[in-house]
Amino acid sequence: MKKNNWLRWAVCLSTAALIAGCSRGNNADDFVEPDPAPILYQRALAHLQAGDNRTAAEAFEEVDRQHPASVFAQRALLMSAYAHYEGGQFDDAEEAARRYITLHPGNDEAAYAQYLIAQSRYQQVGDVTRDQTRAREALRAFTEITRLYPDSKYAPEAERRRELLLDHLAGKEMEVGRFYLGRQNYLAAINRFKVVLTEYQTTRHVEEALLRMTEAYLALGVVNEAQTAAAILGHNYPDSPWFERAYALLNEGGLEPREDSGSWLGRNWRRLRGA
Repeated sequence: MKKNNWLRWAVCLSTAALIAGCSRGNNADDFVEPDPAPILYQRALAHLQAGDNRTAAEAFEEVDRQHPASVFAQRALLMSAYAHYEGGQFDDAEEAARRYITLHPGNDEAAYAQYLIAQSRYQQVGDVTRDQTRAREALRAFTEITRLYPDSKYAPEAERRRELLLDHLAGKEMEVGRFYLGRQNYLAAINRFKVVLTEYQTTRHVEEALLRMTEAYLALGVVNEAQTAAAILGHNYPDSPWFERAYALLNEGGLEPREDSGSWLGRNWRRLRGA
């Protein structure tokens, strides 16, 4: 998160408004009462600069509540989402950012609001041993950035996060698949490895998934699928240590890698890879 850039933007906004609101004429009778919205905004900003993120978020929300028609209400709503995020209140950050998008969908900063939503979910992703609901939600949120705001400055970072999350989710499937494989529940293991091939084709886990499918199919005696998995592994990743292991497994039974176009992998591999 580019914290300094956001604080500079917020400071410039409030300072300019305060100067304009407190201008005087040639005598005391020309005094103009300051607009309370930028004053409240300035107080919220001071809390944010002091590192009191929770109080800052509440103060920004107060600007929106008391002066909903002010231009500061729009800015304050987004700043409240930012303050919640900086304070680790990710659900509150997402709620405020979602409200901003609902109220101001065409605003230039809607992309940043979506980015805050995605980042808030991303910060709550657990390791592969935990439930991956948040990882899937973060993936959807980052995908929304690349879909709705492809030209925004947040799109490249969103794409990088998407790749990390895809790899993370594939790792979860591999962990569960290896668990089933170790307990000789081969069909359940194969189904997990198929998920890696069908949903996470671009990740580094594809090579191991093909090896594990070779192992599982051999254990089940489904030789043509085992040979096909090894053949596809060798064709696409000839220097992979996973292929070396798959080749050795087949060799132990007097077999070699050979693709069967009628097998599940043979029928679906090119389609899965987008070829």
